[in-house]
Amino acid sequence: MPPRQKKPADQAELFTASTAKEIQDILWKAADKLRGSIDAAQYKEFVLGLIFLKYVSDAFEERRTQLAKELVEDGISEDRLDDFLEDRDEYTGAHVFWVPETARWSWIAANAKAQGVGKLLDEAMDAIMRENASLTGVLPKIFNQDRVDQKRLGELVDLISDARFGGNEDKPAQDLLGEVYEYFLGNFARAEGKRGGEFYTPSSVVRLIVEILEPYEGRVYDPACGSGGMFVQASKFIEAHRGKGHKADIAVYGQELNERTWRLAKMNLAIHGIDGNLAARWGDTFADDKHPDLKADFVMANPPFNIKDWARDETDPRWKYGVPPKNNANYAWLQHMISKLGEKGTAGIVLANGSMGSQSNGEGEIRQALVEADLVACMVALPSQLFRTTGIPACLWFLAKDKSPQAARRLADRREEILFIDARGMGQMVDRTERILTQGDLAKIAGTYHAWRGMPSAREAGMTYADEPGFCFSADLATVRQHEYVLTPGRYVGAVAAEEEDPTAVSARIVGLTEELYGLFEASAQLEKVVREQLRRVDV
Repeated sequence: MPPRQKKPADQAELFTASTAKEIQDILWKAADKLRGSIDAAQYKEFVLGLIFLKYVSDAFEERRTQLAKELVEDGISEDRLDDFLEDRDEYTGAHVFWVPETARWSWIAANAKAQGVGKLLDEAMDAIMRENASLTGVLPKIFNQDRVDQKRLGELVDLISDARFGGNEDKPAQDLLGEVYEYFLGNFARAEGKRGGEFYTPSSVVRLIVEILEPYEGRVYDPACGSGGMFVQASKFIEAHRGKGHKADIAVYGQELNERTWRLAKMNLAIHGIDGNLAARWGDTFADDKHPDLKADFVMANPPFNIKDWARDETDPRWKYGVPPKNNANYAWLQHMISKLGEKGTAGIVLANGSMGSQSNGEGEIRQALVEADLVACMVALPSQLFRTTGIPACLWFLAKDKSPQAARRLADRREEILFIDARGMGQMVDRTERILTQGDLAKIAGTYHAWRGMPSAREAGMTYADEPGFCFSADLATVRQHEYVLTPGRYVGAVAAEEEDPTAVSARIVGLTEELYGLFEASAQLEKVVREQLRRVDV
């Protein structure tokens, strides 16, 4: 009898893996072996494309099994089953992608060695896009290339085939695959450093925005959607609070500039069962708005910080509160999002700290106009090291078109008031370079906003708002005017009472003050640049 063939180490590990996290780690290590044989720019698409193919195939097979059971119960004989099981309407009607036989994972795995795994994968991607109009031009066809190590690719296909994605009642296979997709996105962002920020926002920051806004129903918009993380978290929020059956209560609209990132977002939404409108193709939000007539109930975004080269048009009607400077798009993003808000719309936006106090190139005047128009609801100063992809300190702007009580919702009247939250001392380091906001941090920040606004979730929990020295303060417009419209929370919340301070809080406060100083240096540098330019013109 010939000796039994030894399984590759990764495959042997996978059979002993007992948790989703272990499976994710093993798949990541296996995929990482392909890195050297694939163009760096294509690597994300390559690996995530495989996971997406496994997802659509699993979803198809799950529907097929369910359909077979229904047909047998309806009295259809076994010899007639195949005719019904290959009826595409039975799949698309259940919001499942139609997967042709030669694109199904089981068929690819069975024929990979005989026909060439790279060739079969490219053909499968092509077939799925051909049969599903919403995926046209989305999936990668980059597997059958000479520089791709076909042996290692075959091993990765075997690993994905063997991974225990069978799921259970609490966590179906599709959910597990969705988690793997998110895990890989996060790892890619960490590996790519600064460039990773183009497609990924740290999950705790996304969760904070979603928890504060509570997007239960309506139109949700992200004008710089990256890989679609805001939409995925919004969907999870609804699922957690109202159940899976309510995921369709939101309509998703997004836009992305980068073609490859747009593809990732389309796959990410599909793998999480979100029917989103990311437009027929990618495009520049400023120069080519893909949703020109949209009025959203919620806007959530992490646009790129401090863009210096953007499509600026001084006559653009979006610049209702002032024309943004050509060397920084922060206030262009803010005004674009305001233009998208419906009558009672709210927005949560990640921006660089400099946006809270910059006075250069007319930004101070625009900020003043936003405040006087009563559009700013809340400012949150974030702790450092949340963003592995940038060292620039960040903050959250929360905007609201209507801060009145809104009789139907019985909210608190917060007209001509702004809530300031200083969260710089929060968070927990998960390693030497990265911090996350804990569940307790998220609950405190979101709960403070909800209590201040008098939202139903706060009323049900019996929460009432009160200023907390060193953490939060509700300022009227007169106070903001005294501070010359600078919106840095540290200016308003004051210091923690001496008896409440401990060494950890003091250290965090020092970190926060350092960040504030950094922001002032940044604003000073911008001002110096403007002055030098003016002097140069005078000399000429």
